[in-house]
Amino acid sequence: MSAMRSLLVAISAVGACGMPTPGHAQSYPSQPVKLILPYTAGSPNDVLARLIAPQLSARLGQPVIIDNRPGGGTTTGVNAVITAEPDGHTLLFSNSPTHLIAPIASATPTYDALKDFVPIAIVGAASNVIVIGNDVPAKTVQEFVAYAKANPGKLNFGFGQGTLPQLVGEMFKSAAEIEITNVPYKGGAQAVPDLLGGRIQMNIGNASTLLPLHRAGQLRIIGYTGTTRAPDMPDIPTMAESGYPTVVSTTYYGIFGRADLPATIVSRLNADVSEILNAPELAQNIAKIGFEPKALSPAELKTLLADETKKWTAVVKATGFQM
Repeated sequence: MSAMRSLLVAISAVGACGMPTPGHAQSYPSQPVKLILPYTAGSPNDVLARLIAPQLSARLGQPVIIDNRPGGGTTTGVNAVITAEPDGHTLLFSNSPTHLIAPIASATPTYDALKDFVPIAIVGAASNVIVIGNDVPAKTVQEFVAYAKANPGKLNFGFGQGTLPQLVGEMFKSAAEIEITNVPYKGGAQAVPDLLGGRIQMNIGNASTLLPLHRAGQLRIIGYTGTTRAPDMPDIPTMAESGYPTVVSTTYYGIFGRADLPATIVSRLNADVSEILNAPELAQNIAKIGFEPKALSPAELKTLLADETKKWTAVVKATGFQM
């Protein structure tokens, strides 16, 4: 029996032995659970969600279906969850701070991240990497900044519209005082082929998709937005080490539900995800693709998101970032 199949069997057994919970959680779920992702297939959110989905399905006893709905600066997928029944069968898999930034930076917000949604569980956390194409004669952040200043308006920055990488890029451009043309895409993953083809020169994303290309020599990672160097990229300096201490960001990937989702269902899902993340093999697999497993209680999540909202509201105002 494969290691992954053994893990699934073990998780199912633990779920079967758990104590019953009151109210809605006893009969939940009664049908397949849909995880709506407001991102394209192949994005870091998609990679992580598809790693978690089979494990969550084993615990719930129902299929967990990934439904990619990118567009509208992530609002297309988010609005699909807002209009769904609050019964726990349609959930949002997104990330903070993108989920928080969208309504803050929109002239006509369609939702309030803290009032309209309840955080259910965080699956993993990761910081971003700054990558440049091989056609750019630079190997460090400092060299790239110098090249950009020598060629104002001639370089292109590709990003998923309305996502954290777009905001981090604005932070970087503002801090470095460089002029680079913005090129928005429906999803960040769609910008990578154009980076490889030389049509854009800079991209910001998660190491899960960009580190393999860096190691293959197809592009260059020059900076990391974490507070310390990443264990799997010890040779890549942080942006603070490169002279830009304000260009710091951490992304928290997780599951959200409508604010009126019954508390019993929130607790059930949080407990299930926490148990999944405690499985050593899965935790190792998550770490291998550039994420740090992160199990937090609903109360801890509310505090985290409240703090994140204050932080990123200030950044949006300081940079003039708009959706």
